[in-house]
Amino acid sequence: MLRQFNGKEFRKVMPSEEIQKRIKQLGAEITEDYKDKQPVFLGILNGCFMFAADLFKCLELDCTITFVKLASYDGTKSTGNVVTAIGLDQSLHDKDVIIIEDIVDTGNTLTDFMKTLKEKNPKSVRICTLFSKPDVHKGKLPLDYVGFDIPDKFILGYGLDFDGLGRNLPDLYKIVTSDEDTYRFKDD
Repeated sequence: MLRQFNGKEFRKVMPSEEIQKRIKQLGAEITEDYKDKQPVFLGILNGCFMFAADLFKCLELDCTITFVKLASYDGTKSTGNVVTAIGLDQSLHDKDVIIIEDIVDTGNTLTDFMKTLKEKNPKSVRICTLFSKPDVHKGKLPLDYVGFDIPDKFILGYGLDFDGLGRNLPDLYKIVTSDEDTYRFKDD
């Protein structure tokens, strides 16, 4: 199925059922790892809102959630500059923190944010991302919980956007490019 946003075509590459199945597995892993703790989940807005809500419903432990807004994208390209639009207003001193991200590609946004986060003196920090692009991330920042490793292609849907559009789609879409004949996403 093709969708158009701002003159670009996107093709569905992952149905919502597959995403939900993996989120339940991540929730079970985190529940097991934190069964005797009360972690604070820190969602990175805007992209994580759907993932954070669905993951939070799968957790069977006492925990809290808060959000911070970081931005580094303009259209389909990273600007390289991290802008914090909404700050962190909760004490994280001596807390186990789990960052919830929609996607980690270069990891630059999180690397910059980790400096600010460490100033809050958390007991521990782990990262949970629904999507990771290991070809560009190259392990610069440890990712503790990863939903899916994906190729370095621009995606949208399930909270991810293209100039603000497409976040509401329950499925995942990738941008259609001129190398479409040679490029394959997962098993498509």
